[in-house]
Amino acid sequence: GNGVFLVELAKFGFSDITGIDYSPSAIQLSGSIIEKEGLSNIKLKVEDFLNLSTKLSGFHICIDKGTFDAISLNPDNAIEKRKQYVKSLSGALNVKGFFLITSCNWTKEELLDEFSEGFELFEELPTPTFSFGGRSGNSVTALVFQK
Repeated sequence: GNGVFLVELAKFGFSDITGIDYSPSAIQLSGSIIEKEGLSNIKLKVEDFLNLSTKLSGFHICIDKGTFDAISLNPDNAIEKRKQYVKSLSGALNVKGFFLITSCNWTKEELLDEFSEGFELFEELPTPTFSFGGRSGNSVTALVFQK
């Protein structure tokens, strides 16, 4: 992403923050934003989440705001890539670590199914709702899982 979310986490007092993206230009953009804010407690790495280096492990919290959605839309073997995502996530998180996901493409029930191997629902976060034709729904799903 562009690093703005990481900056907000740092401003709220979080430290030892690591941001990853497979795109070097996204990492450069994030770096310039972080530098402009004068923050030094955010590390950035070019990484493919589906093929994580073993150095990226031991995290207490992992946050996804679009990566799982993007992987899911890949026309080349999306099912296998989703399974690899869950495997990579499991390797990156500590036991009892938390995973926060925000998705525009998946419902709560679908995400529960996708992350049923090794993760438990900890909490559903409130998101904006809309009504149409007498029915209500959410345009975004936000869940917290625990490993």
